Amino acid sequence: MTPEQWRDRLLGKLDSRQGDVTKYRAYYDGNHPLPEGPKKETEKFRRLQKAARANWMGLIVDAVAERMHIVGFRFGDNQAADADAWEIWQANQLDADHKLVDLDALTLGSSYALVWPDPEHSARVRITAEHPSQCVVAYEPGDRRKRAAGLKRWVEQDGTYCTLYLPGLVYKWYAPAGAPVHAKAAPAVENGVTLTTTGSVRWEERVVPGESWPLEISLDRVPLIELRPRPKWDGCGRSELDGLTDIQDRTNHTTFNQMVAAEYSAFRQKWATGLDIPEDEEGNPVEPFEAAVNRLWASENPDTKFGEFSQTDLTNYVKAREADINTLAAVSRTPPQYLLGAMVNVSGDALKAAESGLTSKVRDRQTYLGEDWEEVLRTAFAARGDSDRAAEVSAEVIWKDPEIRSEGELVDALVKMRTLGVPVAELWRRWGATPQEIERWKIESVEDALNAALAVQPAGLPTDGV
Repeated sequence: MTPEQWRDRLLGKLDSRQGDVTKYRAYYDGNHPLPEGPKKETEKFRRLQKAARANWMGLIVDAVAERMHIVGFRFGDNQAADADAWEIWQANQLDADHKLVDLDALTLGSSYALVWPDPEHSARVRITAEHPSQCVVAYEPGDRRKRAAGLKRWVEQDGTYCTLYLPGLVYKWYAPAGAPVHAKAAPAVENGVTLTTTGSVRWEERVVPGESWPLEISLDRVPLIELRPRPKWDGCGRSELDGLTDIQDRTNHTTFNQMVAAEYSAFRQKWATGLDIPEDEEGNPVEPFEAAVNRLWASENPDTKFGEFSQTDLTNYVKAREADINTLAAVSRTPPQYLLGAMVNVSGDALKAAESGLTSKVRDRQTYLGEDWEEVLRTAFAARGDSDRAAEVSAEVIWKDPEIRSEGELVDALVKMRTLGVPVAELWRRWGATPQEIERWKIESVEDALNAALAVQPAGLPTDGV
């Protein structure tokens, strides 16, 4: 296809998924749709509707994201961490920023990293985190990993910018703010999904001073990489919140009904009969009593009778909400204590069993995200001219262990493994030490052994220093 055809096709694909991106971002942030209330809503009902929303969606995503931390990379047959890969990682602040990419990928189904050759950068390559509302990637037919093209579109105050990435070439366009649009573009179909746009913008070539158009780059691959923790066969990523938003809405509705009942029906309402109702000067009835905890009702009329209505029991509302939350925990494989906050006299084995589903889910997400981060590093080495590691298929991401274990349990297991002859460096890794800490500990161990050897006085040698 021509660059213009690639641009329009990818813009259609980008526009077609904006609804899901907006929806899942709002649910993660806690901006859920308001629970359905009375048709004639008052300001008080509106306040209760807003207060009824409890954000379980953000907690479910964060429970996975907080256990995903990259501590190094391996390339080739060498089992030690690759120092050059970690240099690139650190120089681009990805030890922190990769958490942003992973969080967006978990929340929205996919996220992006852009790799760019930059001779002036300390690592000679720049890697930036990109938001899925601005980026999209197309793949070769029959290969869901080989990128054919990538596109980024963003809006500034003066207009809309669009950049198309092809292997070795970059095309840039610009549309001034308020620029006219052509007629509606013809719909396209990709993987069974209809891609449509409301109109085709009249793009202008954007020529940056000092650059050619199109811009040639020293990369044999598309520099925009999509990261998908839950890929599907149609090439799209699946959000962690997929299938959970309806349960969240149900929980909000139950909470809203509970708050309304507590506001209007939880207080025991009193009634009285046989009373002479006083009237004001205009003939309007006046309430004879003021209901309050420090007020007592009394009447001189012997025919007066008093009583009270029973209050609404809120127990059923609480049980219904807890049932919804337990369903949410089971479907999302999130430990119930994370959502309910109830954990009393729980044994270590029971706690470990409760978290086993979450641990398995995190490892599953690491498998797919790890492949994508490996491609990011391979592309970074390609941008630096390192053809060997750019083509290294045995690259591996080193993740921090997502399983949480007590220190006593871990130490006991490591001591037993040492008696079986497991190397000390492997025990350090299982302890949770990063590759950088292991290398430092190896050096310190050698120094300690040398100092201990020098401190031992050999037998039979004179002690006068000669």
